[in-house]
Amino acid sequence: MADRGQPATPGPACASGGPGAAVGTAPTFPRLQGDCAACAGLCCIAFAFEPSDSFGCDKPAGVPCPHLTRADGCAIHADRAARGFSGCIGYDCLGAGQRVTQELFPGQHWRQSEALRQRMLSAFRALREVHRLLDLLQLAGRLPLDPAQQDARNRLIAALLPAGGWTEAALAEVEAGPVPAAVAQFLTGLRGAAAGLRGLTSPAARATSRP
Repeated sequence: MADRGQPATPGPACASGGPGAAVGTAPTFPRLQGDCAACAGLCCIAFAFEPSDSFGCDKPAGVPCPHLTRADGCAIHADRAARGFSGCIGYDCLGAGQRVTQELFPGQHWRQSEALRQRMLSAFRALREVHRLLDLLQLAGRLPLDPAQQDARNRLIAALLPAGGWTEAALAEVEAGPVPAAVAQFLTGLRGAAAGLRGLTSPAARATSRP
């Protein structure tokens, strides 16, 4: 959250909306890591805070954090934990913040109007969920999937990487559509594959597989 001054290590540029890989081809994922230096502090506005061990103040959703600076940085960045904002340290937008700022609303800023703020926050919420699902599907690729499972995974990834890129309307549609539930159902069905992977990587299995 507003980690300016310590941007993430630059990675490959994300084409708008991702590459839109065809089903059956190896997908190329967008960068699923936040880069606060390329964002407009969206996570510092979007979420509600309640006084707790993670947040040191009360803040409604959609209202800027009192520590968010005019330059979209954090005024207490170096002292977040000491000031009671450890929740900010542990949060990662998975790359949604910079994509909304740089790709969906280039040259615009949420401070320009309340209407624009709401549009950017809505896009941020939806794209963050898209990136969360992509992150889970990326992790699922490490499991020993059978061909049918791999095909289903690729289809879900393709639905979350539209070839034409993301728009506000497309994000709203996927957020309200069947894809999130389909990803959840797919992941639930991988319990057997996950159990098989645990068996293959257990200490006993590794010991018996040694020459």
